[in-house]
Parts: sequence; structure tokens; C-alpha cells
Amino acid sequence: MTAPIPRAPLPVTRRTQLLETLQRDGTVRVSDLVATLGVSPITIRRDIAQLAAEGLVTRVHGGAALVDPSGAAEPDAGGGATGGEPRQVGMLVPSLDYYWPGVVRGAEEAARSHDLRVVLRGSSYDLDDDRRQLDRLLDLGVDALMVAPRIGAPGAAELLTWLRDLDIPVVLVERTGTAGDHEEEMESVVTDHALGAAMAVRHLHSLGHTRIGLVANDQSPHARAIRQGWLATSAELGLDPATVVDLSVPDKADPTWDSVLDRAPQACLDTGTTALLVHADPEAISVAQKSEARGMKVPQDLSIVAYDDEVVSLFSPPMTAVRPPRRSVGRSAVELVAARLADPGRPTHRVLISPSLRVRGTSAAPGGRTARPV
Repeated sequence: MTAPIPRAPLPVTRRTQLLETLQRDGTVRVSDLVATLGVSPITIRRDIAQLAAEGLVTRVHGGAALVDPSGAAEPDAGGGATGGEPRQVGMLVPSLDYYWPGVVRGAEEAARSHDLRVVLRGSSYDLDDDRRQLDRLLDLGVDALMVAPRIGAPGAAELLTWLRDLDIPVVLVERTGTAGDHEEEMESVVTDHALGAAMAVRHLHSLGHTRIGLVANDQSPHARAIRQGWLATSAELGLDPATVVDLSVPDKADPTWDSVLDRAPQACLDTGTTALLVHADPEAISVAQKSEARGMKVPQDLSIVAYDDEVVSLFSPPMTAVRPPRRSVGRSAVELVAARLADPGRPTHRVLISPSLRVRGTSAAPGGRTARPV
């Protein structure tokens, strides 16, 4: 005869068990209750939130404590509400080999100064994968989340609403978003990518270029802001972006990626485009090599400013590039988490950080003199 499948306790029973555990031990941790009661961390946190609203428990980092008449949470045997262990911050990034390692390093640096521990997971620009990895982080009992989900894809709005409704702090990293019927802004830290594009256009214009084009990987979540910055700054300087190269490039995994970039050099010749802002580094290197294969010299015949600055400094000549402040983004995300943990009622903060321009050997006046490196 098949043994019956154990069932999770009903909400009332579960909360009774939680209170009994508190009476016995003084404090409880979410991770311990997950194992004991066989329910998800979200369910436990909601139970704790309900009991706290009823004045029966005090919420502490990682769990709950009995209400103390003096207003202080009772310490456990380790000397604190969490047993002296660092609080855990789950971090989900879409790549562990490009762009994001710098963000993660910055987050880990800041986490150490706040006695936090980053629990890192990688995704694959896929919402279903995002959700699976987030569920795993929640199962580990993390106290907060820093997330870079795929914004704009079908189902993204539902994911953002789900994140907003979690009973822990959530910070979007290099993403912005709204959630719910009233489109409430979520806490976020992002690079000002539009400003980065503006820096590149102004730099090229200062060298004498008046026909400045754009080659952009439109699959990137940063592409829209980069394009907006290029368009707005071109208009501000009296340039006409409709008459120069404006090439949209598919994801690098797409089999047409290389053939699309093949069109860039000839398009520059056909339109008289003398300078390009190219996002991202692989695209910039490819355009430079394809242009040289056509007999065009970089930067004498075509100036190039790359956007990302992950590897283009290793190119020959080293490429002028816009560098997003990756470490600062990671540090700022942790600062937002730490502030939210300390003050859950604080207003929503949205942090915008400026990138920098690194002038190297691929930007020059039209036809000759190279820019002075900085």
C-alpha cells in the first residue's frame, strides 16, 4: 500500500506552531521553519508579517522574535537576533562572464562593510530561468534580493509584481521597472546610459565630426537608452541622424550577427559617416576589423567609440570607449539593500550613476590627427 503524501500544515496550525517555537526558543529563523514545516520561505515570511501586524511577534533579520515589553527583540544564544551570522543577500545576474563580474565585485566589496553576504546566481536572459533561480534563492532564506531580470519580455510585468510583493527588500540592478495596477516605481540602481552615449557624440563632434552614426545591439536592455542619448545629442548639436549609419545588430548568438556587421563599412562610405558609436565591445572590434579589411583606416577614415569597455582596451590600437561604472553599480545596490533593511519604511530610492569616457587610439579628427588620450 502506498504511503500517503505528507501535507503542509494549514495556515492557522502553521502559525500556532510558529508561536510555540518562539515560546520555546525565543527566536526563529525562516530557514529553520522552512525545513520544519515544509513550506516556502515566502509563506513563512507572510506568516511572520501577519503575526507582527497582530502584535504577537517582532520581525528581525532572517526571522522573528517574541515581542519584548521594552520594545527590543530578544537575543538568541548567539548574542543577536540572527545568531551572529551575516545576513544573506541573493543576487541574480544574467551573465557571469561579461559585464556583470565587475558589478558583482562591487557588490561583494560593499557587502563586507555591512556584514552582509552575497549569494550569487546566474541566469540566461530568460524569464523562466530568472524565476527558477529566484525561487532557489528564496529557498535558501535570503534576507534581500538584487536582481537584473529581463525587462520588456512577455511576462516581465508579472515577474516585477511578484518581486514587489515579496516580504523582503528587492533592488533592480541595471534595470528600472514599475509594478502593480498603479505602476509603482521599484527601487533600482542603473548607469545613465543615455549620458554615456551623449559623451561619445560630444567627444566625436569636438574633434570635427558632423556625421556620427550608431551601431547598436538592440537585444541589450541598455540599447534603448543608448539610442535615445545618441538621437538627443545629435539633435542638440544640429546633426541629422537620419542621414548617417543607424545599424541594429542582433544578439551575438544569432547566426546573422556577422553578416549584419559586414554592412557597416560600406554603409559608412555610402552615407559619408566618419565616426561611429558602437555598442557593445564585440561589435566595435568587429566593425573595426571589417573596415580595415575594406581598406579603411581606423581612426583616420573612421573613428570608433565603443560602449562597455570590457575588452576594447586590448585592441590595437586601444579603443576609445564609454565605461559604465560597474563596481559602483554593485556597491550602490548593496547600499540600497542595507538602508532598506535598517529602515523598511524609507521612500523608494532610484539611483542613477554616470559612466566615464576613456579616450584612446580610435578617435581622431576626420582624416587624421588622433585625440589626446586621457
